[in-house]
Amino acid sequence: MKTLFLTNEYPPTIYGGAGVHVDYLSRELAKLMDVEVRCFAGKREERLDLPTLKATGFPASSADYSAPQHLQGIFSALQRCLDWNSTGIDADVIHLHTWYTHLGGIIAKLNYGLPLVLTVHSLEPLRPWKREQIKGGYDFSCWVESTAISMADAVVAVSRDTKSDIMRYFDVPERKVHVIHNGIDLNEFKKSNPGDVRARYGIDPDKPFVLFVGRITRQKGIIHLANAIQYMNRTFQVVLCAGAPDTPEIAQEMRRAVDAAQGIHGNVLWVEKMVPKEDLIRLYSEAEVFCCPSVYEPFGIINLEAMACATPVVASAVGGIKEVVVHEETGFLVPLSLKPGTFEPTDSESFERDFAHRVNQLMENPNLRSRMAKLGRHRVESSFSWSAIASRTLALYEEVVANHRFEGLSKGPSIH
Repeated sequence: MKTLFLTNEYPPTIYGGAGVHVDYLSRELAKLMDVEVRCFAGKREERLDLPTLKATGFPASSADYSAPQHLQGIFSALQRCLDWNSTGIDADVIHLHTWYTHLGGIIAKLNYGLPLVLTVHSLEPLRPWKREQIKGGYDFSCWVESTAISMADAVVAVSRDTKSDIMRYFDVPERKVHVIHNGIDLNEFKKSNPGDVRARYGIDPDKPFVLFVGRITRQKGIIHLANAIQYMNRTFQVVLCAGAPDTPEIAQEMRRAVDAAQGIHGNVLWVEKMVPKEDLIRLYSEAEVFCCPSVYEPFGIINLEAMACATPVVASAVGGIKEVVVHEETGFLVPLSLKPGTFEPTDSESFERDFAHRVNQLMENPNLRSRMAKLGRHRVESSFSWSAIASRTLALYEEVVANHRFEGLSKGPSIH
């Protein structure tokens, strides 16, 4: 059996959890079957250690586009969807990751007659702030996502909470929606020697620190964390590894919030770029606490990464995070209520104070941190290995392909 992954992100270009998922799942599946990945631009080669895994990047130039700037990324994604299909497909099943690829899957299902699997890493109806970024393009991303989900032979939800969201927002039979969690490479993400990572990022070696890692986007709640810093004790540093802002507006908002926090707290360090994986593991290992203040998070793979490095987590109690972080065992979950139909907290100040309180509580109690660190690593080891996730994915492929073949036989030959 062979699967074809269609994805925006793939090494060396990864900027979010979906890209991490595709990277590790494709490698793990390649130990069990043939895997082909078609992705956005960038030089790709067959992995020498996995001859069953091939990845090809498809560039798309917007140089001749006269469409508005905010729509050019959408149209270049659609160009790739066409190119993926005009390059012959010999897979048994197509597996889609993020809405950028969904038109490609729709075309493949209709033209090649192949079964379609779609993993939901996030849902467009739950990201309304994207209209700030792509304006009317948001209506398109919602439409293509809805269409692909309705056409898919199987939909993979990365958490039970995500499955509930799919059932609430889309007209899809529940039997088609399968929960398969994200995972973690336990050999790679583990407590590591920090080396000179503090010096390279300007972190004071004599002070403990709490850590945030993520993109500057509404979804990640980074502005709420920046606002919460004013309520945190001054005895530790707050390190924000935050880059790739969605819009100039949120970049400016972030700058104002960090400047205000620095003026009050005095120990805030903003690393304005995405950190390489090797350094990220070292930072997780050095941090006393990891912070995840997301307002929307289908799974929250970044919490797994921190827990695998034996770092306790303070996170908002939303989405799939509740299936990763165990409250008062591997960290603290901070309740977050949202205004109806929005992702704005009903009381931002209360959430920010509560978040800071939990961070302070952990920073003041090294024995509690140590206990949670051990339990976090154990939980990751026992429940979130990529090998188990790949086996479940292969079993789903086999079921989908068998059903697709049976349905084809039962319909009989076409009569014109």
